[in-house]
Amino acid sequence: MRTVFNNTLLELAERNKNIFLVLADIGYGEIEPFAEKFPDRFFNVGVSEQNMTGIATGIALNGNIVFTYSIANFPTLRCFEQIRNDVCYHKANVKIIAIGGGLAYGPLGVSHHATEDLSVMRALPNMVVVAPGDLVEAELLTRAIVEWDGPCYMRCGYKGETVLHKSRPDLKIGKAITIRNGNDLTLIATGEMLPTSLEIADELDKKGIDARVISMHTLKPIDKEAIVKAAEETKIILTLEENNILGGLGGAVSEVLAETGNLNIKFRRIGINDMFPSKVGYREYLRKAYGFSKKDILKTINEMY
Repeated sequence: MRTVFNNTLLELAERNKNIFLVLADIGYGEIEPFAEKFPDRFFNVGVSEQNMTGIATGIALNGNIVFTYSIANFPTLRCFEQIRNDVCYHKANVKIIAIGGGLAYGPLGVSHHATEDLSVMRALPNMVVVAPGDLVEAELLTRAIVEWDGPCYMRCGYKGETVLHKSRPDLKIGKAITIRNGNDLTLIATGEMLPTSLEIADELDKKGIDARVISMHTLKPIDKEAIVKAAEETKIILTLEENNILGGLGGAVSEVLAETGNLNIKFRRIGINDMFPSKVGYREYLRKAYGFSKKDILKTINEMY
């Protein structure tokens, strides 16, 4: 996804002289084309994410669209106060790009995991929060947040992602995409749990269970209509996210269900329980270790069905 983002940003910057990129001494191997082509619109501030965010805000308040970019926990948690007070309070046109969200950097340990970012970014006033589930969504969301006037946070994968959409969807911020129709249960996934949700739907199909799969690429503003429709038409809803289940996708969906009175369903939040995933290893190992591998999710569905 990082390559798709950088290539798309380069294309957009060629047509829009108001697009800037500010980073904190990271991203090498991906950001050089932008830096070389637009040296007057590229700033590397060193390992100083607070400064990165403040500079980006200043540039944005002068009528520009500014992207900050780093490994997922660094452009969010390390400079959270600046995002809150500088970017969001002033509704600055700053787009925060996080590479390697969730457990993508699993072998580097908890300091490099981004497992609360969706929750804390979603809590900020004026902030739009998106998380592409495949390469197609990564490209389309990059274009969408450029057009969106105001703060945006986009959590991307790291590498190895694929194309899941069979055709190019009409992607809009705040409108979920139903990738697979079904009337028995609904899997609502965001980010890199989307491939897993489709694999689970395939497994359920073999058992005669018709699963709907929704890509909730936008966590804020959340697509209430898609959630309510799923609650009315299916018996079970599960949310899938590589994030703390408190405040992220699961929290957002449960809020909608509670506030609209759609409680006559079975509902589960699948993700990281309220804890630090302190074990070290690659993504699939960590998902298994913390109880939300494909096998674990299928077991949960069997118990609910």
